[in-house]
Amino acid sequence: MSIRSVNPRTGAAFGPEFVDTTKSEMEAVLDAAVASARPWAATARVVRAQALEAIADRLDADGDALAELADAETALGAARLSGEVSRTTYQLRMFASLLRSADVSWDMHDEAVAGAPPAGRPDLRRVLAPLGPVAVFAASNFPFAFSVAGGDTASALAAGCPVIVKAHPAHPQTSAAVGAHVRAALDRTDAPAGTFAVVHGFEAGRGLVLDSRVRAAAFTGSYEGGRALFDLAAGRPDPIPFYGELGSVNPVLVTPGGARRSAELAAGYVESLTLGAGQFCTNPGLLLAPRDTVLDAVAAAAAQARGGTFLYEGIASRFEERAASLSKVEGVRVVYRGAAGSGLSAPVVIMATDAESALANAGALQAECFGPAGIVVEYNDPDDALAFVDQLHGCLVATVHGDESEPLAAQFVSAAARVAGRVVWNGWPTGVAVSPAQHHGGPFPSTTNALHTSVGATAVYRFLRPIAFQNMPSRLMPDVVRAQVLTEQDAVGDR
Repeated sequence: MSIRSVNPRTGAAFGPEFVDTTKSEMEAVLDAAVASARPWAATARVVRAQALEAIADRLDADGDALAELADAETALGAARLSGEVSRTTYQLRMFASLLRSADVSWDMHDEAVAGAPPAGRPDLRRVLAPLGPVAVFAASNFPFAFSVAGGDTASALAAGCPVIVKAHPAHPQTSAAVGAHVRAALDRTDAPAGTFAVVHGFEAGRGLVLDSRVRAAAFTGSYEGGRALFDLAAGRPDPIPFYGELGSVNPVLVTPGGARRSAELAAGYVESLTLGAGQFCTNPGLLLAPRDTVLDAVAAAAAQARGGTFLYEGIASRFEERAASLSKVEGVRVVYRGAAGSGLSAPVVIMATDAESALANAGALQAECFGPAGIVVEYNDPDDALAFVDQLHGCLVATVHGDESEPLAAQFVSAAARVAGRVVWNGWPTGVAVSPAQHHGGPFPSTTNALHTSVGATAVYRFLRPIAFQNMPSRLMPDVVRAQVLTEQDAVGDR
């Protein structure tokens, strides 16, 4: 099969055709990745840091052109996409900085745990070793930061793993352009051939997860697609880690104190809901608030908002199906729906229900509607709101708006923490800071593994495994462990 780029605003195809990667091409890519795995893992950390910085430099230098190309394929806006290029290069440089760091607390891999063992205990040296070739599935809604050179690729390369990226068909030209920059940068820093590749096509992605040469996979996308790949990864004769981000409804919980700021809260909610046409994994699809406090203000704010443009036809059609299905749930009513525009326009949809109905239909109400659609759940009794939250599936993020002096505020925060991987106070969930303390992962089904984040410094641990060496002669241990032993012996000799 082949694909061409389609402009979501006009529906017109443009640019070259991209043909699915053939089986013989896949074999060559996989063999090259395996051949590069050991030499790339053995490459000094400072050299891997230089490679990541070289990728970042090339992307920054071509940032305006890349953003313009991505906007033609995604309609996400050149300004937003320019910022996303900067975020992507920041991620790359962050991992480079961590690789260069001498601070053991930030060590990424191949550092021994120092210190002499207590009397009678074995001498144990624990190291982290790269898993091997990693498959990365690019996301549709972040053509840079969660795509070809995004956080998954950056963290896997930093860990010492070769990367094979399955490009997303919604932005093939952007994927090819970014992939060319990555390859050129790696070539310039003398990375082993096969350290990085981009492949295309549904079967190529499926084949990556099933192939025994691939040792881990990372995915950002829909629940249906991610769950299918997760099951394939788990069903292999040799199951592999599959780090999937599969979507989330991301509830916003409003206390009576928070509801006193109804106009401000409604404006902020609708702005977060419609950001990027609602095509964010952190989109706040549910808002729980006291009855007769914020619903009218939310509807009024929605009437002033623009939904934007969907990334591609598949998202647009699924949005309409999900919105229609949610509107038919018992007790749910549509309070505002924006007019449809030209092309793949995304109409803003606001629905409402009461807490009693929400409790009775909790399963149906938490189906993700990827786009600018929100459901306001009005409660009379806060206990009903808490009971509804306890029925929610795992979420990436939950938000609480309130007054910290309210007893209910602490209860809402605790309830939010039970179902989400990140809890926001008096803010909005869209926007995920890239920092060491970030956790972008929550209980299933928001992610398939909530232990490690896909954003931030600890993302690298997804692609490493620990090995403990016990009573091992220094000459038989890995170089970095041997160096640590010699340093300790020199310190003892100096005393």
